[in-house]
Amino acid sequence: MEHKGGQAATGLRWSSLTVIAVLIAVLIAAPVLSVFSNVFAGGTSETWAHLSETVLGEFVFNTVVLCIGVGLGVASIGITTAWLTTMLDFPGRRFFEWALVLPMAMPAYVMAYVYTDFLQFVGPVQTGLREFFGWRAGDYWFPDVRTVGGAVAMFMFVLYPYTYMLVRAAFLERAGGMLEAGRSLGLGPWRCFFRVSLPLARPAVVGGTALALMETLADFGTVSYFGVQTFTTGIYRAWFSLGDRIAAAQLSAALLAFVVIVLSLEHATRGRARFNNTSRQQAAPARRRLSPMMGLLAAFACFMPLLLGFLLPAGLLLQMAFAEGDAQFGPRFFQLARNSFVLAAVTAVLAVALALVLAYAARLARSAVPRALNRVVGLGYAVPGSVIAVGVLIPVTRLDAWLAQTWQALFDVNPGLVLTGGIAALVYAYLARFLAVALHAVDASLGKITSSMDDAARSLGFGKWATLRSVHVPILRGSLLSAALLVFVDVMKELPATLVIRPFNFDTLATQAHTLASDERLTEASTAALMIVAVGLLPMILISRQILKSGRRSN
Repeated sequence: MEHKGGQAATGLRWSSLTVIAVLIAVLIAAPVLSVFSNVFAGGTSETWAHLSETVLGEFVFNTVVLCIGVGLGVASIGITTAWLTTMLDFPGRRFFEWALVLPMAMPAYVMAYVYTDFLQFVGPVQTGLREFFGWRAGDYWFPDVRTVGGAVAMFMFVLYPYTYMLVRAAFLERAGGMLEAGRSLGLGPWRCFFRVSLPLARPAVVGGTALALMETLADFGTVSYFGVQTFTTGIYRAWFSLGDRIAAAQLSAALLAFVVIVLSLEHATRGRARFNNTSRQQAAPARRRLSPMMGLLAAFACFMPLLLGFLLPAGLLLQMAFAEGDAQFGPRFFQLARNSFVLAAVTAVLAVALALVLAYAARLARSAVPRALNRVVGLGYAVPGSVIAVGVLIPVTRLDAWLAQTWQALFDVNPGLVLTGGIAALVYAYLARFLAVALHAVDASLGKITSSMDDAARSLGFGKWATLRSVHVPILRGSLLSAALLVFVDVMKELPATLVIRPFNFDTLATQAHTLASDERLTEASTAALMIVAVGLLPMILISRQILKSGRRSN
């Protein structure tokens, strides 16, 4: 027993890095735990009873319809475009290989603003139809984009790149040898697709679709602007309009249940069957050259998602920004841009630093605790921003009140709201939401460094922190910059958490675009929206470069 106790004590001394990692993980997971802890606090509120009797059914119905529609849409577009660009050769294939990821730079709520202006009664489409056919109001029917179906279309054309990238990678990595085996057994192109390629890519299809569904569940700007009642709009209304934190927490927990269902279905679908590439032939599949007519059809099938998801909305944004744009462009706009860039930069630096500590602790730990904690932290990206915002505000406002009372009691001065009155609470919410992005990138890169480098550093007298600073960080510099860039862009686009937690009279480009669009000032919203899209193009350029490299290797 004494020997075991000595081992435990030694383990505790050795795991100082693990203790730091545990504290970080607990802080990052605290917002979600806060939501669950407040679900049953104080019983069922009158607001919750009212919501359950009136709009809760609509919340559930709309959320289910969005998930089904977006899931089918992104899977169909992603599989089709990945198959065409990987297995077939047609005009423009090399361009579409990398350009098909560009819609990820376009936030769904920006798409909603653009297409509303483009398709509304006084917009160019309906105006052109009336002028061409001589119609008047009431003479024709035109679909309303501000519906559940319109929201499905916005999400579908923005989020399909998740499925496209994963499925394309699966086709490149696994399909070559298996397709040759299928052809040798007499399977035609279509039978090879359905019986060989698609089963091999099923984990990628499910994974990409799950990512798209989590982004759909997390959205606030699109559904709010379209007037589609979902859990995210209900959370915002319960917190701000009704002032009921218990109802907001209960709605947040219900939304988390949908996230858990999506993740569970993804895990269950992967677990039912195994589709492995047993062929040792890892070469990329030989592309079949299409006839001119079929090649044009393939190019058209790849061009339409790119056109609807990026080229058309980006062109319309440019036109609106240069034609009219934000009347406040100038000092006010640059203040908004500064706020957005400061928030994104601070969060990106902190996220990369914390992710580096978490990943390094998991690398050195002799137990599974740090690795398990990293998986818990990784779930933060699956939690919608509105849920994170509620989970942050509930404990942080209490802490703010306690700090103010304590400070006044000690120094007879009221410091005001220290945390929620500035950007500290907002940065905390961003870290809880997006730390997983940095952690995934850093952990993957750190895993590629052989353990022999750690042994060599220790033999030279380097400690844990010196090894990290002098050995690992220089090697990881590129990955750390990529991780910081991804977090930076995610923060720039984040809307629900910013709307809920931002200090008074503190706006960002995202909130400015949302506010102007909500007031039907769509052309003025184009300036801030265009800036968000321009920043979002940065990681897409990096991803496109990787796709180009993989395309060259497969040729």
